[in-house]
Amino acid sequence: MRGADSALLTAAFSALADPTRRAVLERLSEGEATVGELAEPLQMSLPAVSKHLKIMERAGLLQRRREGRRHIMSLDAGPMSAATEWLDHYRRFWEGNFDRLAEYLEQEDENKKV
Repeated sequence: MRGADSALLTAAFSALADPTRRAVLERLSEGEATVGELAEPLQMSLPAVSKHLKIMERAGLLQRRREGRRHIMSLDAGPMSAATEWLDHYRRFWEGNFDRLAEYLEQEDENKKV
């Protein structure tokens, strides 16, 4: 993985590691929201929520636009696609290893029966 891709992947996983940020992303998967709307169910101050949002923006997971004094947030799932691709690579690796292990164990059982 190239340096820039690796840095983006690290930022995405770092942003996704926090349950508060995952809750925000889940909410935004339903549609855009203001910062205040995102803060409301979290029982956090606006400055605390803003810190979480900035981390997610740096990871490329959010887009922000302004309408007057309101900040409207929307989800950008692109970095999550990269994370999913990375995870899929290792899922295929481990599934292949488990399949080979199952074949080996079945063969060992057959050998013991003989």
